[in-house]
Amino acid sequence: MSYQIVTDATSDLTPDLLAGLPPLAVVPMPVNIDGEPHSFGPGGDLAADSFYGILRNGSFGSTSMINPVTYMEVFEPILQRGEDLVYFCFSSGLSGTYQGALLCMEELREKYPQRKLCYVDTLSASIGEGQLILGALRQQQAGIPLDGLVEWVENHRQRLCHLFMVDTFEHLRRGGRVSAAVAVAGTALQIKPMLFVDDKGLLEVSDKPRGRKRATQRLLDQFASLYDPQVDGTVFVGHGDCPDEAQALKAAVLALHPKATVHIASVGPVIGSHTGPGILALTFFAKTRDPRNV
Repeated sequence: MSYQIVTDATSDLTPDLLAGLPPLAVVPMPVNIDGEPHSFGPGGDLAADSFYGILRNGSFGSTSMINPVTYMEVFEPILQRGEDLVYFCFSSGLSGTYQGALLCMEELREKYPQRKLCYVDTLSASIGEGQLILGALRQQQAGIPLDGLVEWVENHRQRLCHLFMVDTFEHLRRGGRVSAAVAVAGTALQIKPMLFVDDKGLLEVSDKPRGRKRATQRLLDQFASLYDPQVDGTVFVGHGDCPDEAQALKAAVLALHPKATVHIASVGPVIGSHTGPGILALTFFAKTRDPRNV
């Protein structure tokens, strides 16, 4: 039976990354800038490049949950054309948006009892979520059935490591991720927070180096300790409006692992609202998600 993979715009996947793969349905995500509503994803009015320019001019972003009506607008046409669907969702540890998806699916199961609707919490975000989705699309292309694909994602999601380096505390403070006192002290000491996504899909601090150069080197050190190319040798370098640094980070990754396949992608407005410009990230399959374990 044919099925459609669905994800949300937090996955930050671009047409060039999706070229040659089965079609992907994407649910747009709401993003607010200085309290004004916008949308990121299909039919939206925000792009990563322009978004970071807005933040650099002094504005601040925030996010909210996807409306169940939006889910309905994406899910129901898939069922109407006779396909099953599986929704791979932004980490429940970072957003409650999946609750709207579950409500929508319950309603649609009653309306389309012959169709199968599956939901999987990716425990991932941004380019990490996107990397997991690309793997799922390749599995679909190879002919894996829907139940097998759900099992594949559930078996691989906690091997996908997310490492982030944030340039400023201000957006973390406004999003409630750190206190005002920590933000003031960290800014004064030029601390660059280093974060990762843990096994529960929550954002945790791994280190607090002083200065961007040291933080970038620490990011590479963590990658070198965790990377496991036996699962999948692909590495994603993510950035928030700092493409030159992303290119340098890609070169450093390839210097460590010349056989790696390295992609550069923008971290979109959903995660960028909480990190601000200047974020650098690495995602890859690893021995463990937690860099504090090595």
